[in-house]
Amino acid sequence: MPMFPFEVPYDDVDKNILEHVAAICSCLESSFLSMPRGNGFIEYGTFEDAYEELKRRTKGFSELNGPNLLHAVQAKPVAFIVIRSMLGFTPPEWAYVTTVRSNTSVSQGAARGIDRKIRMNPEVQLPSNGVTSDRITAMAETAAEILTEGATETTGDEIHRLSKADTDQGLDSLKLVAELGVPYAMLLYERFLGRPFASHRDSISELVGDTLEIAIEKALTKAGITYVKTGRAQVVPGFDQAPDFIIPSVYNPKVVIEAKITEDDGTARDKVTRIQHLDRLREDGPGRPPKFEVIACIGGRGFAQRKSDMEKMIRATRGKVFTVRNLDKMVDCT
Repeated sequence: MPMFPFEVPYDDVDKNILEHVAAICSCLESSFLSMPRGNGFIEYGTFEDAYEELKRRTKGFSELNGPNLLHAVQAKPVAFIVIRSMLGFTPPEWAYVTTVRSNTSVSQGAARGIDRKIRMNPEVQLPSNGVTSDRITAMAETAAEILTEGATETTGDEIHRLSKADTDQGLDSLKLVAELGVPYAMLLYERFLGRPFASHRDSISELVGDTLEIAIEKALTKAGITYVKTGRAQVVPGFDQAPDFIIPSVYNPKVVIEAKITEDDGTARDKVTRIQHLDRLREDGPGRPPKFEVIACIGGRGFAQRKSDMEKMIRATRGKVFTVRNLDKMVDCT
């Protein structure tokens, strides 16, 4: 049974740092094979129904124009998501090209809002008049133009965003894919370029982190400890970036907790740097005790990739690094 760095005096941690790095890494758990569905997850059946509506309205993509795309979206709002998937654009990207190509200005926030509204309520009809309707109409018309044009010629060191099996040659590519299906190798290649579930993972990134933060809240509440859970971009005196938890209050911080989950070693390094910065902030001058204690609660395989980064985090927190598997010891060992 390994001894964790928070269970022994810090002098021992300092002398046997590699053993304690291994102990923390041994209990890190990865959740990259599963993720929260969230409220905005669209089932494949719903997506396919919208695709078939779009295909029917455009007569197998042979009559792809703004009005036909708009009729499909009005009948099946998720068709809007299908069109965006065909373009291969994010909502802000679609908003930008629409603003450039049309007389209608579509902000990034507006595009995200339309996209989110559809994902949250796939069966609710979109407005048929007003500003939002005008934006959707302009986006549909712009999409029709771009999909009809297909990929344009680029220089040797560039690749066009529409150089995909279903959009490379404009309507000819779309009709071919609709009639014959996509070659499996090409489908796999495009998945490789785009990462399966990438957009969904981005949309529920906060929910992934919430699992760890909820566990921390339960541990603190069970122990009867007063705490403040800070919000995104919240301003806290004395901190250029607010920690995730402050105990007991923002006016009298005695303990700060950073909750971090990452599956990527590069992102892990950034999060370790953040914790090291908190360590520097707590110093109150030579010979004076630290202003507060720093605790790190971490998860995901990213933190286990670079042992040197884990060593830095253990030193920055004086051994106070916890994972989901030993979070029940956080209160007693800090």
